[in-house]
Amino acid sequence: MIKFIIRRLILLIPVLVGVSIIAFLMLHLAPGDPAELLAGLEASAEDVAALRVRFGLDKPLFIQYFMFLKGLFDGSLISLKYEMPAASVIIPRIFNTLKLACASIVVAVAVGTVAGILSAVRRHSIVDYLSTTMALLGVSMPVFWWGLVLIMIFSVYLMWLPSGGMGGLRYLVLPAIVLGTSSAGVIARMTRSSMMEILRQDYITTAKSKGLPSRIVIYRHALRNALIPTVTVVGLEFGYMLAGAVLTETVFSWPGVGRLIVDSIMARDYPVVQASLLLVAGLFVLVNLGVDVLYAFLDPRIRYD
Repeated sequence: MIKFIIRRLILLIPVLVGVSIIAFLMLHLAPGDPAELLAGLEASAEDVAALRVRFGLDKPLFIQYFMFLKGLFDGSLISLKYEMPAASVIIPRIFNTLKLACASIVVAVAVGTVAGILSAVRRHSIVDYLSTTMALLGVSMPVFWWGLVLIMIFSVYLMWLPSGGMGGLRYLVLPAIVLGTSSAGVIARMTRSSMMEILRQDYITTAKSKGLPSRIVIYRHALRNALIPTVTVVGLEFGYMLAGAVLTETVFSWPGVGRLIVDSIMARDYPVVQASLLLVAGLFVLVNLGVDVLYAFLDPRIRYD
């Protein structure tokens, strides 16, 4: 297991290098000059040229790329928009996104696994039909529309929860529900299909024939093996939450890294965008590594050589 983890961590290096190159080239190929945006509409050509020299934008692309890598390692990477270290801009935002993603995945797992188990155990019943319908709605509903609906109900009419911003636990409830709903639908469908397959296995029939209570058969014998595909989906959904929470963060004015990336793209703040994408990509790979390690604990038959 240790060798497997070390090997995966080493493979993380070329992945991050590839992400950095793609992000760097795509940003520089996009129209717009960050120096002109920073200088303003009334700036002279000399002012714009001075800003290009100040931030190294006048240098060839390959030199700018290595300047970016150097700034990552020695901490000298400066945000063009905020004119402060990029790490000081990104780190608070990534913690905010992690907080939102963790709360959302708790909602998704709690709702999705329970719905999937009930749907599999009581298939072709009203519970199964309701669970399947809710899962389909969760996957189909646009995030921005669902967020506005919850704001109208719980913030405008009932006035139970704040409509946006960041503060205590009350500020986290609505965005976590919105972001976790679509993932809950995916997890519910995966759990249902996996549980139905496991419940047809011979060892489940043997356990039932021995007179074991249905609760023990389901939760001790079937659920653990059925969770392996579900864990894969949970890991992927958590990674998507880290990278794709921008709509939720925008609707609820949540100061996360997704919203920061969009704002930085609009401002052509190359260092912040590139560093943020690298950080999100690294977290995504680490989450998938954690999922692979968790497989071995869920199923002792799995070994990594």
